[in-house]
Amino acid sequence: MNRDALAEFLLRHRDALRPADVGLSAGPRRRTPGLRREEVAQLAAMSTDYYTRLEQRRGPQPSTQMLASIARALRLSPDERDYLFRVAGHSAPDRAATTDYVAPALLRVLDRLVDTPALILNLLGETLVQNDSARALFGDVSHLTGLERSSVYRWFLDPERERAHYPADDHDRQSRANVSSLRAAYGAMGVQSRAGELVRELLRRSPEFSRIWDTQEVRRRFEDHKVLIHPEVGAIEVDCQALHTEDESQVLLVLTAAPRSESEEKLGLLAVIGTQQFADRTANP
Repeated sequence: MNRDALAEFLLRHRDALRPADVGLSAGPRRRTPGLRREEVAQLAAMSTDYYTRLEQRRGPQPSTQMLASIARALRLSPDERDYLFRVAGHSAPDRAATTDYVAPALLRVLDRLVDTPALILNLLGETLVQNDSARALFGDVSHLTGLERSSVYRWFLDPERERAHYPADDHDRQSRANVSSLRAAYGAMGVQSRAGELVRELLRRSPEFSRIWDTQEVRRRFEDHKVLIHPEVGAIEVDCQALHTEDESQVLLVLTAAPRSESEEKLGLLAVIGTQQFADRTANP
């Protein structure tokens, strides 16, 4: 671990960012144009003290998970992320593998989507980033680990919770869509990848998954018109639009409702709920 190189790199990239670059308000009392340390720590979901010690050359060696969070917070390019890992004493991540790294271009778009649900997913249906409206709509999934992070895994192995977001008469269609999307990821990532591990676990534990898997359907589907069920506001009719990275390894999903519709009013209400929930978490960490 090269503490000097790590600290200088973090400081330079923090100073180069502006609050608007990461979806934050500059506020009236900002003395410096770059991000504050506490803002980077907030974006990376770590304590300000931990991040400060890294910049002051006195922190412990950060884990790969911490580095991935910092890379996302600082909107690093793949080359910059690799450098960050190496000066911190780790090997650079395999770019062909599924990681928690999020494409900066998608993050810049997400940062500007304040009043509509939006989230970034990888090939396995793992939510990498959600805005507050998406948390209010789907629930916060940032605490999930392992295979449970995949929405496909949860759809088949935790159906009571995961399928509650959809009307019962749409469950069969969603099951087929989940399986065909996972097969596409399986083909792209290989048998020995995390996609392969996920497929093997689902074949072992879910007869429904096994039956659909045998149909050999392959399709990546994100653009869609669907009905979602929220426990507080009820049914919401939405259009789902997708923006992919160039290699199609990640996708930004944006959910909107028809103008002046009841569903648009419900999404507006959820945006308020999400903001209030975020404020409550900040006040009572």
